[in-house]
Amino acid sequence: MPDLLIELFSEEIPARMQARAAEDLKKRVTDGLVGAGLTYAGAAALSTPRRLTLAVDGLLAESPTIREERKGPKVGAPDKAIEGFLRGSGLTRDQLEERDTPKGAVYFALIEKPGRAAAEIIAEVLEDCIRNFPWPKSMRWGAGSLRWVRPLHSILCILSDEAGASVVDLDIDGIKSGSTTRGHRFMAPEEITVTGFDDYAAKLKRAHVVLDPRERAEAIWQEAANQAFANGLDVVEDKGLLAEVAGLVEWPVVLMGAIDEEFLELPPEVLQTSMKEHQKFFSVRNPKTGRIEKFITVANCETADNGATILAGNQKVLSARLADAKFFWTNDLRVANSEAGMSAWVENLGNVTFHNKLGTQAARIDRIAALAREIAPVVGADADLAEQAARVAKADLSSEMVYEFPELQGLMGRYYAEAAGLPQEVANACEAHYSPLGPGDDVPSEPVSVAVALADKLDTLTGFWAIDEKPTGSKDPFALRRAALGVIRLALENEVRMPLDRFFDSQLLRTEMNVNHSEGSMGQAMLNDLIAKIAKHGVFGAAFKEVQASALGGTDLPSPIEGLDTKVPDISANLLSFFHDRLKVFLRDQGIRHDVIDACIAMDGNDDLTLLAKRARALEDFLKTEDGTNLLQGFKRANNILSQAEEKDGVEYSYGADRKFVEDATETALFDALEAGGAAISPAIEAEDFAAAMRGMAALRAPIDAFFDAVQVNADSEVVRRNRLNLLSQIRQVCGQVADLTKIEG
Repeated sequence: MPDLLIELFSEEIPARMQARAAEDLKKRVTDGLVGAGLTYAGAAALSTPRRLTLAVDGLLAESPTIREERKGPKVGAPDKAIEGFLRGSGLTRDQLEERDTPKGAVYFALIEKPGRAAAEIIAEVLEDCIRNFPWPKSMRWGAGSLRWVRPLHSILCILSDEAGASVVDLDIDGIKSGSTTRGHRFMAPEEITVTGFDDYAAKLKRAHVVLDPRERAEAIWQEAANQAFANGLDVVEDKGLLAEVAGLVEWPVVLMGAIDEEFLELPPEVLQTSMKEHQKFFSVRNPKTGRIEKFITVANCETADNGATILAGNQKVLSARLADAKFFWTNDLRVANSEAGMSAWVENLGNVTFHNKLGTQAARIDRIAALAREIAPVVGADADLAEQAARVAKADLSSEMVYEFPELQGLMGRYYAEAAGLPQEVANACEAHYSPLGPGDDVPSEPVSVAVALADKLDTLTGFWAIDEKPTGSKDPFALRRAALGVIRLALENEVRMPLDRFFDSQLLRTEMNVNHSEGSMGQAMLNDLIAKIAKHGVFGAAFKEVQASALGGTDLPSPIEGLDTKVPDISANLLSFFHDRLKVFLRDQGIRHDVIDACIAMDGNDDLTLLAKRARALEDFLKTEDGTNLLQGFKRANNILSQAEEKDGVEYSYGADRKFVEDATETALFDALEAGGAAISPAIEAEDFAAAMRGMAALRAPIDAFFDAVQVNADSEVVRRNRLNLLSQIRQVCGQVADLTKIEG
């Protein structure tokens, strides 16, 4: 079986595209080969800045002959039907075979497709792959029609076996396939002829090309770490930058340079970000001081002066970049240390639009500050500090440093808040309130940071729900799913007990009044009174009625807010449903079944995410036990019998069974067990001791099993039958205190 080697040699491919392009080449070529009948033993794709390489091992020398039988129309069918069948099969009428079937004589076509040589198939597949390659961006050059990410210079395509290597003939816009490639652009630019993958890889290595990107990355990291260690320093790990740099060089040469003394007092994150974004340098840190003191750059060739000229040029450019960063830092500190402090930046945000339907960043900050103050007591934070932190948390968006390096937002806010002499809790919240940004991100734990982070994310969610800009399908342009997951993680990992529904309502009301209605249509005092009533009642409608009765003397609500008493709760309910969907995804990753979560969502208090997760985990653990499995079956049997009887009789059996109609000892035992279970489960649920509640349910398993084994619920006596149905209703009622078990599957 021959092996196939393909190399597409071009000008430099952007580093960010190389890995994806190598995988696309592998998938498109191998899928095309298999589709044409050529199977293979293994395939590997590699890339360098100037080449995409695919090696396919154990390929069939030719595709197999395919024999196919197709059933056609009946003999005597209309001519048009037969002609259509002939066109599809590629045969003539005299080539069809007639066969008797239970439904009469039918035409059959026997189609034979002879196998083809591998080289012929490879040429077709590779040409199609090249002409339709899915580059994110591509270009044309010269007079040809071919598009590629950068000008394509050559195509290497050979089949090799024990007898030797042969070129697969291919010509794409004048670029003919061959068995040659080239090494390093400067260190070995001569043409190289190869006979197979092993020969190819070895000759490229001698020509100063490391073919495997993982090998290049490992070599870069190892040499960088060794040079740093020799100077008593550490390289700051950055896997993304390492992968990018490995895609910029074919022959990595690691060089370490020094940062000018005047820049060493810049925050280490500023140095690291500036060097990474502009120069693709690794930062080298002094482990004793935490300062960034040196940098690592990776050249693409060896030089006679061991990289001295390269380093000198890089250091000159770096100094210019860092001079800009120092200028931004100095100016920003001057603002932070001024009499106005960070409030000057906050005022500037009044000219920055957050969203055309949600107003400015400054208006949003007002809403976040008010909500953070409400949330503070729930998370154990000082309300004044929470409000103060919320008002300055986004101030650094107006700073020069964050304008230049947006990825430093939040972090620079902490530095500037510290420089302005604000409390440390406030400074920490400036950085932490954006977190968590993803499933692997750390979750803030300081109460003030938690309050501001929750307020920020909840304002984002309620705002976009208020203007009906919810995620749809795979589209989520405002990262609302991520924001909801952030709220979930903040609540669960800090064990925050907060009724989301209440905070949804108050923030939706702020958004509606600040954005969708004219200023002054509802006085601030009335707005504050209404939000306070929401906190008191936990029910939006009751709060509205009380405000209407007290503040307005029972008169109609002002016209701009008519309808909010129904609109806001509807939006709030929809947003809570969205949270429940995200919670299912989050808990499912932790091994909790979706139907278990549904069973808990059906209970009261389902807007308390911590309570909901606690209940779901306890129920999941219980259902994994033998008692849990059997009790669930007993409950479902009781519920099914009861539901069918209630539908048939048109009545609800929920008025309590009577012991005087008992006919069997198992009924008495079940009466006793339900009384004991109810007495144990109810206080456990009130105390939120779900483990104890599950133990109370476990005690019901044996009496329920014994009851169904011993008695027939639908007895001949109507009195006995109804009494037993009411007993089943007690099973449903007692077990239903824990969760809605009807939603559990199986």
